[in-house]
Amino acid sequence: MNFIIELIKALFLGIIEGITEWLPVSSTGHIILFDEFFPLTVGAHIHPDFVGEFVEMFEVVIQMGAIMAVVVLFWDKLWPFSKQKSLEEKRGVWQTWFKVCVASVPAAIVGIVLDKVIEELTGKDIDGWLYNGVVVSLMLIIYGVLFIIIERFNAKKEAKVTDISQISYVQAFLLGVFQMMAIIPGTSRSGATILGAMLIGFSRTCGAEFSFFMGIPAMVGGSLIKALGFFDFVGGDNSLGVALNVPLEAWVILAVSTVIAFAVSMISIKFLMNFVKKHSFAPFGVYRIVLGAIVLIYFMLK
Repeated sequence: MNFIIELIKALFLGIIEGITEWLPVSSTGHIILFDEFFPLTVGAHIHPDFVGEFVEMFEVVIQMGAIMAVVVLFWDKLWPFSKQKSLEEKRGVWQTWFKVCVASVPAAIVGIVLDKVIEELTGKDIDGWLYNGVVVSLMLIIYGVLFIIIERFNAKKEAKVTDISQISYVQAFLLGVFQMMAIIPGTSRSGATILGAMLIGFSRTCGAEFSFFMGIPAMVGGSLIKALGFFDFVGGDNSLGVALNVPLEAWVILAVSTVIAFAVSMISIKFLMNFVKKHSFAPFGVYRIVLGAIVLIYFMLK
């Protein structure tokens, strides 16, 4: 019975990830609320720290399902080896990947190097210092306000960049700086990069699309790092100093949530791309402010 309950929780977490990873509303803000009321407890009997380690890995690795939706939906724009493509088209795909690599540099520096430095100096990584209800709620509200302000500021301005082929390497790097800011929980990776794209002069559709592509190395890298950390923990790098057996139900829960995240992401991405062709991001700004206020009030009362 307990496994069924955990499976239902995982199903909902997959849905939350699939929706909120791509809409600029912060997946962290939603997951932290869900965790407060319906925390995963799978494997609690194995080790005092097992649940925390598993959940930390789980919440990052299910992003692999979400990112696979981007690969599937934009396969033609991302795969440079198609025989149907001309030499010029293949060159264009490679240029897109080079721009994505350039855009990934700032987040890689902060997310990997600085994170490790802070952990070595203080005993806690960036998430350890910042992953709490107050920080998440403030970031939700701040970026919600920014979305509304920037949409009004850009209302009568014509976009300078309407296609990924027009993005310069300098602009790609600047978008990477905005993505770097998403290391603060509650910011939203897609929200930060889309906001940055709009400030630089991208159209909403171009900004959203390139934001999706930027997520591929960021999310794959993050998932691998968390997975390796978890395997180190169960391999013996824990307070007991012995290897731990991960129960089958834990892997099943992870697999189910990842598959659900993939399926829901397919729908979410299509929805967002169609939505931004006719509407602004202001409604997402309002939603972020309301959610941020709810999270802040809840944790203050708690």
